[in-house]
Amino acid sequence: MFALADCNNFFVSCERVFRPDLHGKPVIVLSSNDGCAVARSNEAKALGIKMGDPYFKIKGLVAKHNVEVFSGNMALYGDMSQRVRWVLEGFAPAIEVYSIDEAFLDLRGMQGIDYDKYAKEISLHCWKMISIPVSVGIAPTKTLAKIASKLCKQYPRLNGGCYMHRPQDIEKVLRKFPVGDVWGIGRRSLAKLKAMGVNSAYDFTQLSEAVVKNIFGVTGLRTWRELKGEPCIEFEDGFEAKQSICVSRSFSSEIHELPELCEQIANFASSVAEKLRSQNSATCELSVFAYTNRFKENEPQMYGNRLVQLSTHTNDQRVIVTRSIDAVKELFGRGYGYKKAGVIATSIMPVQNVMRSLFEDTASVEKEHKLTSAVDAVNKAFGRGTVKFAVQGSGKIKSSSEKQSPHYTTEWSDIPVVTVK
Repeated sequence: MFALADCNNFFVSCERVFRPDLHGKPVIVLSSNDGCAVARSNEAKALGIKMGDPYFKIKGLVAKHNVEVFSGNMALYGDMSQRVRWVLEGFAPAIEVYSIDEAFLDLRGMQGIDYDKYAKEISLHCWKMISIPVSVGIAPTKTLAKIASKLCKQYPRLNGGCYMHRPQDIEKVLRKFPVGDVWGIGRRSLAKLKAMGVNSAYDFTQLSEAVVKNIFGVTGLRTWRELKGEPCIEFEDGFEAKQSICVSRSFSSEIHELPELCEQIANFASSVAEKLRSQNSATCELSVFAYTNRFKENEPQMYGNRLVQLSTHTNDQRVIVTRSIDAVKELFGRGYGYKKAGVIATSIMPVQNVMRSLFEDTASVEKEHKLTSAVDAVNKAFGRGTVKFAVQGSGKIKSSSEKQSPHYTTEWSDIPVVTVK
C-alpha cells in the first residue's frame, strides 16, 4: 500500500497557523511581485477566484468580499513543509517528498493495520503537531492514492483520511473522477482522450492496452495500469540532486544602474551556491543573464547573457559570486532598464566526484570548506543572510512583497511575542 499526504491549500494554511483569525475567511496568496493568485482558501475559491488569476483583475472582487491577501513567503512555507515531513517520517519506513505540499509514504510490508484508521490518524497528528490540515489517501498504487487524497478534500466526513482498495469502490470513484485530474494526464493527452470520448478515469481504464501504448506511450500505459491497481511507478525515497539550478526574479521596477544590478546578481549567485552545497554538489559552468521589459515596446530592448567557465568544479560562494558579478559587468548596457535577471548553474556533479588539480593547494581547499560550512551554520541558526558579502547589500531581492507576512519560524526578529497579563 501507498499513502499520499497532501497539505490542503498549503500556502494559505501556513498563513493561518499564525493568524487563527483568518479561519473561515477568504484568503489568497500571490506569486512573486504580487502577480497572480497561487493559493486560495476554500472560501476564496467559492467567490470564483481561480488559480493563476492576475491580481489586478481580481482586485475589485477582493475589495468587495474583504479577501485577505498575502505576498508569497517561501521561507515560511519551506520551513513548515519540513515540519510536516518530520511528522510523516514517524508513520512509514520511507517517504518520498513529491513537492512542497505533498509526500508519498511507503506502507509496503506493514501488516495488521487498519489503513482507514491509520490515514485519519496521520491527518490528525499533522493537525495537532503543526496545525496544517492534511488529506491522506491510501491505496494499492501511487496514482490511486493521489485520487483517494483528493476525495478527502471533497468529503469532509472522511476526516482527512481515505482508504481506497476494494475493486467495486475504486470503480465507483473512477466513474466520477475527471480524466483530466488524474496524475500523469497532461494537456496534450487530455485533448486526445476527449477526442476519443474518454471523460472519466474509468473510461480511460476501459481502453485496450494496445491502444493506450500506441497513443500515449509508456508513460500513459503506466498510468493506465496504476488506475487498474497494478503498481508501476517506482517509490523514490532517495534524494536526487538537481542537474541544473536557476535562481532568477522579475524586479518590481526596472533597474538602470550597474551597482544595483550587481547587488541583485550577487544575491542570486549566493543562493545558487547555497543550493549547491545543500545537495553536496559543485558546478563549473554559470550562465548570467539580464533583460529588459519586453512589454514596453516603446523603450529600448536588450537581452544580455554571459557563459562563465570555471577552472574547476566548486560550490564556493566567493568564486560563484565574484565570477557572476564579472559577467554582469560585461553584459550591462547603459540606458536600458532591466526587468529580470538570474544566474544558472549547470555541469553539476557530486562534490566527491570532483577531480582536483595536481597543483591545487590542499590546505586552501580545506580552509574554503571550513569557511563556507561556518557561514552556512551561522545563517541556519540566526536566519538567512546573517552573514553575507558586502556586494549583496541588504541581501533582499528587489520585488513587490508589500503584503508578505513575517518570517515567523526563520527569523529571530519575527518570532511571535506573547504577552501575559
